[in-house]
Amino acid sequence: MARNAEKAMTALARFRQAQLEEGKVKERRPFLASECSELPKAEKWRRQIISEISKKVAQIQNAGLGEFRIRDLNDEINKLLREKGHWEVRIKELGGPDYARVGPKMLDHEGKEVPGNRGYKYFGAARDLPGVRELFEKEPAPALRKTRAELMKDVDAEYYGYRDEDDGVLLPLETHYEKQAVSEAVQRWRTEKESRLSGEKQPQEEEEESIYTVHNEEPDDEESREEQDGEEGGVTFIAHVPVPSQREVEEALVRRKKMELLQRYASETLQAQSQTARTLLGL
Repeated sequence: MARNAEKAMTALARFRQAQLEEGKVKERRPFLASECSELPKAEKWRRQIISEISKKVAQIQNAGLGEFRIRDLNDEINKLLREKGHWEVRIKELGGPDYARVGPKMLDHEGKEVPGNRGYKYFGAARDLPGVRELFEKEPAPALRKTRAELMKDVDAEYYGYRDEDDGVLLPLETHYEKQAVSEAVQRWRTEKESRLSGEKQPQEEEEESIYTVHNEEPDDEESREEQDGEEGGVTFIAHVPVPSQREVEEALVRRKKMELLQRYASETLQAQSQTARTLLGL
């Protein structure tokens, strides 16, 4: 009997231990991070949230789930991300590490940072949904127009053709055409020489008119005749308007200087008297 009672007590103890362990496993995460006052538990809830996020991110990669299911999954992931941020703040308040500063960035399966708009992020197939792709398409940057100074940086000896012979193509071509032109000239000279020796008359080529030849054309109008006659008679200039002499020019400059000094230093009354006196004197 005693042995059976001992077995019953052992079984009961094991059952109670199993119940306690099951209760620990089924312990629910607090709704508010501020309700947790123990750092190890806060760390545990943060790891649990990260695990849930990983599972949902793996599910949202499937584009065949449908638009509505993908949008729901993306909303759930963003909700879990906000909750994770609250737990990280609580962990910092309890004396734990600052995960917002030292934690890794949120990356997608390609290793790129997850795109988002005002804190809301899109994962997996959610980035290809209608209306989402257009949010992140960047317009091509307009081509920058080079300034004159930037264009002048590319101007060198090659721009002016001073290095055309360095490519190894131009010199052989020039040599070839030079030999061809020399052979043609020699052949033409030999032909002309043989023709002269044989007494054949060569057609006289019309002499080209020299551009430096001066043609003495007769003047058409009377002014041209007067100028030509004046040049022959020694007169070099004919004035059609009265030209002041040097003395008249000097007197005009002196009068102008006096007027400027008078306007600068004399009063209005003195100027009026001076004007009246000049009028009476007829100056």
